[in-house]
Amino acid sequence: MLADAAKDPTGFVDAGAEELAALPPEQLSADWRQTRARLHEELLAVADGHKLPWFGPPMSAASMATARLMETWAHGLDVADALGVKRPATARLRSIAHIGRAHPRLRVLHQRADPACRPVPGRASRARRAGLGVGSRRRRATGHGSAEDFCMLVTQRRPRAALDVNAVGEDAERWLGIAQAFAGPPGPGRE
Repeated sequence: MLADAAKDPTGFVDAGAEELAALPPEQLSADWRQTRARLHEELLAVADGHKLPWFGPPMSAASMATARLMETWAHGLDVADALGVKRPATARLRSIAHIGRAHPRLRVLHQRADPACRPVPGRASRARRAGLGVGSRRRRATGHGSAEDFCMLVTQRRPRAALDVNAVGEDAERWLGIAQAFAGPPGPGRE
């Protein structure tokens, strides 16, 4: 199944979404809860050091869990937006901010030798503020702003102009223009 998905990731995901959208809401919710619980149990059983295959490079169970949290948060935000609901930012955004700052394939995804494509994780000790550091050790640039807004940026849920995410330095400015927390080709972002 993963091999089929890798041939056309977008088509695979869209086909699965269409199939699930046809289910009654109660069944869809029950199925989601059941598969989430199963994923939790399966990830707990993965041996330390073992890498799991995925669309990008293989990843650890912890990285897989973090990526699934990021996807759930991002797509949950899509649902909240559609319903006109505002979800409060919590400290749980820390995992999403982490994956957004440190995505290992950013340089490959953008096929650039630009130092801004090599993020160096910053610190995000609170849900309200996120920092980042990018570039070489000699020319480190930073940024600051809302962790929630940073998560919206790297999951491409809001345009950067609408967010409280600020770059300090040329490298950080370029990096914020390409940052993404998901595997696959660079997305177009939101207008």
